[in-house]
Amino acid sequence: MQITGGQFRGIRLRSLPSQKVRPTTRRVRERLFVLLAERIEGARFLDLCAGSGAVGIEALSRGAAHATFVDRATLACAFIQMNLDTCSVTREQSLVVVNSAFKFLRQAAESGDSAWDIAYFDPPYATDYAPVLNLFAASNLLNPRGMLVAEHRCDSQPEVGGLLDYVGTAEIGDTCLSFFERKS
Repeated sequence: MQITGGQFRGIRLRSLPSQKVRPTTRRVRERLFVLLAERIEGARFLDLCAGSGAVGIEALSRGAAHATFVDRATLACAFIQMNLDTCSVTREQSLVVVNSAFKFLRQAAESGDSAWDIAYFDPPYATDYAPVLNLFAASNLLNPRGMLVAEHRCDSQPEVGGLLDYVGTAEIGDTCLSFFERKS
């Protein structure tokens, strides 16, 4: 797996040797960052269910100011840190958290001290997306006009309301990216 653009372009990342990990493909990452191009420079990026950290590292490579990586697997977080070290990403530019997406977001919403410009949510496809999406819809986890992107199978469309507006869905083979923007 390689970074597809920006200052880390071409750097190879390591991933967990597990059937349970489904890294975001190169094609999906390339399309994602074409669609986010105008938003990425200087952004605070949240990579939920981060796996290898490829999406968040790609965001840093393309100009994001900071990336927070959340994964419930300790080993995955160790791989994320290795990949950040490979790219010489500093601790000031990144934070790696061992926690479930829901618990992490609930704590962030309760504390009120964290908001992101872009959040990427890529759980195992069998996961119920609603609890995490509802947290985004009911709280200030995103900055005004912040963007939530959910990766999912194209045969299932996550729905959300509240503080978020549905913007659209990009289809890349069997994978879809649904975009939601926080209301101003």
